[in-house]
Amino acid sequence: MVLPSFNDIQTAFIRINKTVHHTPVLTSESINSLLGAELFFKCENFQKAGAFKYRGATHAVLSLSDEEIRYGVATHSSGNHAAALALAAKKRGVKCFVAMPRTAPPVKIDAVKEYGAEITFCEPNLSSREKTLAEILKKTGAVFIHPYDNFQVICGQGTAALEFLEEEPALEIMLVPVGGGGILSGSAITAKAVNPDIKVIGCEPANADDASRSFHSGKIQPSHDPNTIADGLLTSLSPLTFEIIQHKVDDILTVTETSIIKAMRLIWERMKIIAEPSSAVALAVLLEHPRLFRQKRTGIILTGGNIDLTNLPFGQK
Repeated sequence: MVLPSFNDIQTAFIRINKTVHHTPVLTSESINSLLGAELFFKCENFQKAGAFKYRGATHAVLSLSDEEIRYGVATHSSGNHAAALALAAKKRGVKCFVAMPRTAPPVKIDAVKEYGAEITFCEPNLSSREKTLAEILKKTGAVFIHPYDNFQVICGQGTAALEFLEEEPALEIMLVPVGGGGILSGSAITAKAVNPDIKVIGCEPANADDASRSFHSGKIQPSHDPNTIADGLLTSLSPLTFEIIQHKVDDILTVTETSIIKAMRLIWERMKIIAEPSSAVALAVLLEHPRLFRQKRTGIILTGGNIDLTNLPFGQK
């Protein structure tokens, strides 16, 4: 198995630099004071299509030759990757086809449609998604761009950490949400290359803890009916992302749903920005384990800001 290198991520950065947003790094004195840490937030919720996924999707699309991409691209996704790939395909002038669970949030379905992708709805399980995608690929001849089990996608995702560390090179810890592992893999490769002493920690809901179980057992563990508000973190690690995480990540910590909602509300109220639950998982780790980060320069990647504003969780216990 060929793993992405830091050189590959640097090359990806050059390829997509003029296409993606260079997202800001924000701080909050009130959150720092509350938690006793020095926090820096890399705001990928300000990225095009509303999430870091646009980096990987754009790099994958731009890496294909005109011949390879002539029939378009396709994927299965419940939201952010679908929207990111749809927009990347639109900007390159090719078609995009998406197998999407019928239960996907309406706001994410609308975004995918707005970017011009053709959606085929499926049941909300992996087997249905894969079967529907296989039918799409057979019918269209499009190229499959996996949401995270893709070399070029991981390289693109790693550019967020590269920007982050260029702006804040003295970070001691980097906290990154983990679902399928694309952003955590790319971030870990980058962070360890720039600073071998930095600690890279994956952040995961306890109700969808397969990455944590996989990391600590040393072999990929299946997901057991994940049920979390962090809908972007429902997917499981792939062999590619697992291999990278095993070698580059220092730990994976899990958090409760109550902590995720509390962290999300804290970001909204104190920083005045919109972050989706999956983004808030990283700050939730700080809420549950404050002693690990006290007086540490800690970077948090806010992975996205796509949320259904008609169904906010605030006020729930």
